[in-house]
Amino acid sequence: MSDSTTIQLNVDNGIATLTLNRPEKRNAFSDAMRSELIEALEQVSRDEAIRALVVTGAGKGFCAGGDVAGMERRMQASAGDIAFAGWRRQQRVHHAVSLLYAMPKPTIAAVNGAAAGLGADMALSCDFVIASDAASFAWSYIKRGLIPDGGGLYLLPRRVGLPLAKELIFSGRRVDAAEALGLGIADRLTTVDRLLGDAHTWAEELSQGSPVALALGKTLLNRSFESDADEILMQGSQAQAVCYTSTQHRESVRAFLELQSARKGVAA
Repeated sequence: MSDSTTIQLNVDNGIATLTLNRPEKRNAFSDAMRSELIEALEQVSRDEAIRALVVTGAGKGFCAGGDVAGMERRMQASAGDIAFAGWRRQQRVHHAVSLLYAMPKPTIAAVNGAAAGLGADMALSCDFVIASDAASFAWSYIKRGLIPDGGGLYLLPRRVGLPLAKELIFSGRRVDAAEALGLGIADRLTTVDRLLGDAHTWAEELSQGSPVALALGKTLLNRSFESDADEILMQGSQAQAVCYTSTQHRESVRAFLELQSARKGVAA
């Protein structure tokens, strides 16, 4: 569908694969790459033919985070411009992360190598993480005098609990694939050569259901920790009313009743 300089997007049998494509920089984010990522995620979100999304990295790394060379250039700006320029850049980061986190279809991060800083945050912005045995994770922002700005402050505690999230963020230490699986950072572990195949198989399994039910259910689940039971029940009843009108619901009920009728006819 698209084949840009830093983001590649391909679709096969309804499963989109988005590849971060700066292997010479371990797929570290530049401003141009961030813009291309937003464009690709918006495309996936609105394309009804795409049922699920797999995110991975080209080469040996998943994503090294922000481009340090770009950080150096930003520091050359005048003191009066640094803060506002940083704020505008952060708006783009947050837009990209929000598009991925709220994607109305299943998303899987296929982490092929090192995921550091923003790369680790991006992985957790997906619904699920499958890691190769060569993968690693590091919330290494502290080593650059920064805090996680790609969702890690929100997403990591929900994966591993608050004390461990603090330890990983305060230390910036590297977590290998086996430890990541044990801590709940990764959901599945596989080999490098099987990573994309396993991710696509999983995406196929996750995306067979009604896209309406998937989108609405995911939206409510993403809000469940911040909402009380009454609010989720109320929003769930509204979402269910929408599901009642969907083509998938009507067709599945009709097919079930027809099957039951056919079985009764055979038994008679």
